[in-house]
Amino acid sequence: MRGDKMNALDPAMFDAITEAGEKLATTKGVRAVVLSGEGRAFCAGLDTASFAQEPDPDAPGLSHRTHGNANRPQQAAMVWRKLPVPVIAALHGVCFGGGLQIASGADIRIAHPETRMAIMELKWGLVPDMGGYALWRGLVRDDLLRELVYTNREFTGSEAERFGLVTHCDADPHARATALAAEIANRNPHAIRAAKRLHACMQDGDTDAILQEESVEQDAIMRTPNQIEAVMAAMAKRKPDFGDV
Repeated sequence: MRGDKMNALDPAMFDAITEAGEKLATTKGVRAVVLSGEGRAFCAGLDTASFAQEPDPDAPGLSHRTHGNANRPQQAAMVWRKLPVPVIAALHGVCFGGGLQIASGADIRIAHPETRMAIMELKWGLVPDMGGYALWRGLVRDDLLRELVYTNREFTGSEAERFGLVTHCDADPHARATALAAEIANRNPHAIRAAKRLHACMQDGDTDAILQEESVEQDAIMRTPNQIEAVMAAMAKRKPDFGDV
């Protein structure tokens, strides 16, 4: 994807991630998927240089649904949860903001113990709005999740495992994820798909409302002049070469 920029998310990358997931959903013979990032990071989050500009007041807001129950950025994370087969995310380097929300769309997450992670959005004066609130249910204790969101503090893969955001830590997360995918692929594919549907039924009872509320809250920030100015000022401080991560 964009390994030279630590796979930071720009508009084209949102579309490419969603297209990859949707293609896998209709590809015959797929039994399990490993989701990883090329280069030295899983995903550094939002490419602020691509978004640090005044939004078009006449363009549809984030509350506009483009992919069923989700908007365009949300679908980049939700497409993996919607995929009919298990998805295992392999995390290394950094996994910040939107990158963590995309990883959270996977069924299982395996991280290098030293992976740098954060729910980053409050750093820019924004809220997590790529499906995080729907995907983190049942993973993280509520008060701990609130702390991580409110402070945008950084934590390691090892800490994330203790928090519940990561399933396992491994010195070679991609190899571990690939081995697990191979193990799952040897199971009855109909039963595996049925099991994933049952897990979705158990966990995602009110996803539509959560996704919509994320967008409403972010729209309120992005469409208030003094708020968007503060966001743009915060983004302008980000180094364009990602040298700070």
